[in-house]
Amino acid sequence: MIRSQICDLLGIRYPVFQGGMAWIADGKLAAAVSEGGGLGIIASGNAPASYVREQIREAKRRTDRPFGVNIMLMSPYAPEVARAAAEEKVSVVTTGAGNPSRYMRMWEESGVKVIPVVASVGLARLMQRTGAAALIAEGGESGGHIGELSTMVLVPQVADAVQIPVIAAGGIADGRGMAASFMLGACGVQMGTRFLAAQECTISTVYREKILKAGDLCTMVTGRRLGHPVRSLRTPFAREYMKEEYGGASDETLEALGTGALRRAVVDGDAQNGCFLAGQSAAMVKQVQPAAQIVREVTDEAERILQGAGRWVE
Repeated sequence: MIRSQICDLLGIRYPVFQGGMAWIADGKLAAAVSEGGGLGIIASGNAPASYVREQIREAKRRTDRPFGVNIMLMSPYAPEVARAAAEEKVSVVTTGAGNPSRYMRMWEESGVKVIPVVASVGLARLMQRTGAAALIAEGGESGGHIGELSTMVLVPQVADAVQIPVIAAGGIADGRGMAASFMLGACGVQMGTRFLAAQECTISTVYREKILKAGDLCTMVTGRRLGHPVRSLRTPFAREYMKEEYGGASDETLEALGTGALRRAVVDGDAQNGCFLAGQSAAMVKQVQPAAQIVREVTDEAERILQGAGRWVE
């Protein structure tokens, strides 16, 4: 069985994290992943602390295993969500879109392990200095907000730059991706897009069908002009946004165009006006499965691949 230092650090069976996907990763999904031996993560997105507390307590009702909360630090609710995570004593907080330094002492005093998402070596080093327990090095193949570097080049550079465990993310959807991540210096993986097809994931039917039908060139990146690029499926909304982005629309117009678009995809299943976030691995997601089965399938496949790796060396 595959076991790495991240398993011992967090008390999980398999080195698999479920990505914190806004409007998607709730207490039900997080609990299912954690029950399956991985680390489920509740996404706070732009939600207030009351919603996050509700989802934390829902997860606690469903599992007694470790799970985490992802906090988007640019959210206006970030300070109150950070306090809620500490007060509820979640096992892990993952962070994105900002520097969590101001909350680190509070989380540490509550026994929360902090694992920031990083997209550069510089940020990785900074997070290690501020007391991060581990890092998630996320390449530009991932869905949602992305950085410039691909997973293939980001992970080994981050692994070389820090002494804490590194989790690979971006473009990983099966055991081949996990095995490759270990070879790059990671000790685990985070997957988001693969869990969109988990039975416990409560996205709209339209969203799920789009993921299952996705092809290799199914995604595109918008938002570069605003400084926060986002990867999503190629849909009427994404194409219209791209047209406006490079057609002279003001930043205010673009911000207004994107407001509520993710909710329209996740909740309403609006194929025309919804923003369907997904990574480049969407084309590798072929069936709906229980979250626990996804976790086991990926790790079992990675184990088989790694056991046979010697055939490439004389």
